[in-house]
Amino acid sequence: MTHFNEHALEMAIMELFEQEGYIYTDGEQVHKEQSDVLLRDDLAMYLRGRYADDDITPLDIETITAKLSADSGGSLYDNNVYTYRLITEGFAIHREDLTKPDLYVQPIDFDNIDNNIFRIVNQLEIKGYERRIPDGIIYINGLPMVVLEFKSAVKEETTIMDAYTQLTVRYRRDIPELFKYNAFVVISDGVNNKYGSLFTPYEFFYSWQKIEADDKATDGVSSLLTMVHGLFRKERLLSVIKDFIFLPDSSTKEQKIVCRYPQFFATHKLFDNIYRHSKLNADGDGKGGTYFGATGCGKSFTMLFLTRMLMRSKEFANPTIILITDRVDLDAQLSEQFGKAKIFIGDDCVVAVESRSKLREHLSNRTSGGVFLTTIHKFTEDTQLLSERVNIICISDEAHRSQTNLSLQVKQTDKGVRRSYGFAKYLHDSLPNATYVGFTGTPIDSTIDVFGKVVDAYTMTESVADDITRRIVYEGRAAKVLLDNDKLQDIELYYSQCAEEGANEYQIEESSKLIKVVCNCCGKEMKVENGYLKEECFGAVHEFGYFSKRDGIRHRFDLCEACYEKWTGSFLVPVDEEEMLYRIKALLRRAKIATERRIV
Repeated sequence: MTHFNEHALEMAIMELFEQEGYIYTDGEQVHKEQSDVLLRDDLAMYLRGRYADDDITPLDIETITAKLSADSGGSLYDNNVYTYRLITEGFAIHREDLTKPDLYVQPIDFDNIDNNIFRIVNQLEIKGYERRIPDGIIYINGLPMVVLEFKSAVKEETTIMDAYTQLTVRYRRDIPELFKYNAFVVISDGVNNKYGSLFTPYEFFYSWQKIEADDKATDGVSSLLTMVHGLFRKERLLSVIKDFIFLPDSSTKEQKIVCRYPQFFATHKLFDNIYRHSKLNADGDGKGGTYFGATGCGKSFTMLFLTRMLMRSKEFANPTIILITDRVDLDAQLSEQFGKAKIFIGDDCVVAVESRSKLREHLSNRTSGGVFLTTIHKFTEDTQLLSERVNIICISDEAHRSQTNLSLQVKQTDKGVRRSYGFAKYLHDSLPNATYVGFTGTPIDSTIDVFGKVVDAYTMTESVADDITRRIVYEGRAAKVLLDNDKLQDIELYYSQCAEEGANEYQIEESSKLIKVVCNCCGKEMKVENGYLKEECFGAVHEFGYFSKRDGIRHRFDLCEACYEKWTGSFLVPVDEEEMLYRIKALLRRAKIATERRIV
């Protein structure tokens, strides 16, 4: 009887790669110095074929190889950043014949897949500080781009976590030269199959769940087939290496972000849809499409990957990108992220604009390029034209709120009829030939009317299934709420006046949340703002929460200062926070919980 072990899993995976057109080579058949991690014959063969018309010489090839294998003098992370950018961005060398111009070298041909040599090697012995034998290495043109480690799912004493530790601890420590060129690593036991950056914590390793964008997600043994045929299809792998691995311009941490499959598919779908609907085309309507992504699924990185593809594309001729949010905190978040991505984007002009006039200054003499971040509210400062260019792409975050109000709003006031438009109307009038793309976790009809159809969707259900978003459990409670209709009318009138005077939907929504909190012990009402009592200044509302393992529900309760002091002050001896919480929970079960709340 044949036992399924690590070797059997390894050979099954080698066969899957052969089905994708990779050359399989047993590590014992590779002839090289054990300390050398490159397959120099493959690299030389690729360079001779790619640059034959440039009369490349053996000395030129040695110069290129030396450039790629040089040590930058920093840490492994610094070496990886430096070498990876050489591979993806290319570099120039001086020729052996000094009368010839410098030769610009691309170690991987991203435009012509068949020009590259794809090889998978198993059990290749490498000598560094110690001898190590990785289970699998994917070479492209002799460069070790992906390292794979396998463990058997049938062995109780080993798990996929052991594969992660093997790569990120032992191999990283003992054969760091191998990872200087690395794009990402793969860990597998045949059932669980995940990938991620060498510098990424284990909880951020994910499966590649689809072969094609419109397939249903898979798991278990099927996910192995999905990963090989989905992620490692030759053109797919080159696309990930080229445009979907983010290394910040500078980082105090070892930050390296590898895309997840929903980000990859969404970016490609949006790119194609933007091009079809761009006014660069005679029949373009400027509706680049809507992306429906669940909260927490990484929409900001999807925007970043999309921006890179757009900025580096030949089709758009170096466009200008304007990223628009409707909240200051979102604008600050994106500004920080994009501000560290100038090299990745390929443009030094990444600017958070302070006003509409500043944006006009940036756009007035610019025919291409530039990434500008702003908020939708700045487009009401004036209504002058900003630009009539067609290679401007506006990417809107939270595209279900104030970025969809294009229609005329008519209101009867004491001073007569008032006519006004929403922020989105002023934006579209300012950039009439731009293409508009919307990102939202809550697509509504007006979102689709403004930005176009939903091009791709990644739902909360899918996000939870992929362990990207935690499952949310709600505790049902029946609370009697007594409402004063006269006061409710006063509140509605107040917010209507706020809207007429220029308050936006977000500000009104946040204001309406500043209501009274009820003490869950005595029923006292406490008006709270930013966690502190607004009218009574003697202290904060004491908020507690605990997770019930029995019912899988997170419980939350609030105490006023008096009840907090009463309960905690009754302890005869000091107790730690966990013990205090246990006692308060016991008291809560016996306390009469106030269920009535009156709006005053």
